[in-house]
Amino acid sequence: MIAIGLIALNMRGPFVAVAPVVGAMQRDLGFSPVEIGYLTGIPVLCFALAAPLASLAGRKLGPEFAITLTLLGVLLGVMVRSAGGGALVMLGTVILGVAITIGNIVVPLIIRRDFSPAKQGAAMGTYTAALNIGSFATSVITAPLAELLGWRPAIAACAVFAVAAAAVWVPAAGSRSYRPQAIPGTDLTRASRRPASRWITVALTVGFAGQAFSYYGVTAWLPSLLSDELGLAPSAAGAGSSLFQILAITGSLGVPFAARIASTTTVGLTLGALWLTVPVGLLLAPELWWLWSSFGGAAQGGGITLIFTAIIRLARDQASAGRLSAVVQGAGYSFGAVAPTLLGYVHGVSDSWTGPLLMILGSVAMFILGCALSLRHVPKPH
Repeated sequence: MIAIGLIALNMRGPFVAVAPVVGAMQRDLGFSPVEIGYLTGIPVLCFALAAPLASLAGRKLGPEFAITLTLLGVLLGVMVRSAGGGALVMLGTVILGVAITIGNIVVPLIIRRDFSPAKQGAAMGTYTAALNIGSFATSVITAPLAELLGWRPAIAACAVFAVAAAAVWVPAAGSRSYRPQAIPGTDLTRASRRPASRWITVALTVGFAGQAFSYYGVTAWLPSLLSDELGLAPSAAGAGSSLFQILAITGSLGVPFAARIASTTTVGLTLGALWLTVPVGLLLAPELWWLWSSFGGAAQGGGITLIFTAIIRLARDQASAGRLSAVVQGAGYSFGAVAPTLLGYVHGVSDSWTGPLLMILGSVAMFILGCALSLRHVPKPH
């Protein structure tokens, strides 16, 4: 579990690193706001398009070796992205997206395989909390490093997390971490039985799509919004984004405990209410950004924990879990992938943040609707 936590540090941080230095990257690379949006949107699009490939890698190579590929891909992508001009920045971003897609699919399956149902929620909470710790740490260190060394070394610094994770993962997983081992009789791309009814799958996908759009939209543009609306300096605006990331830990770790005393649906709707404070609060009282960032951070951390836990509990077996995860993540991340670019375009055309915030309000409504329709079918852990 320690190794999985270190792996999770690499799964979001490389994308978050772009937001605090977006201005410097635009000046040096000549990127438009839409092109800058690609730097966050492309990896999320890879999450969607490469999900079947990630499932295949887990089946043919074994989940342990697949995680090793994730770490090597993160290291390569981070270095390529910081090494040259616009073309290399985009290429490195694609490498990062494909590598992390493998981890997105395989890590929840390892948790389902190696933890009892009663402990899966806590294990998933720990994993998603580490996702946000990585995002927070990256947000905190990127802007100061950029001021000292420039934006290229700043966005390359997160490679340290990949090296640290590999140093623990290889001894923890043993020879399976560097020797491909196909899993006989376990097909992660095709379930032996339907993992859930069609409508439950659709509802869960809608909820995850709303979660993904909201998260990646806010992550990409919150520092710019705070700078434009309140005149905050880059370091202060980056702190707002950091707060959004670090408060996710409370949601990630709190959801498994809340689900023991309240229904899963109640927990999901509560998270939806917290999510709503972000677009509504920034529209009506942006000066209280620290409060909305805190509520939204708890909501986004809890939301992804709840949905991933629902996936592994709704599945009847490991093959079903792989299929359901690929469907939900593939379709959901397809929707989330357009958020940075679309919000950047709307802001650029309107020269206002009202339109983007209203779009986030709509995606939060999707999250609430998906939770209301799907989570009531999640079985209680034994």
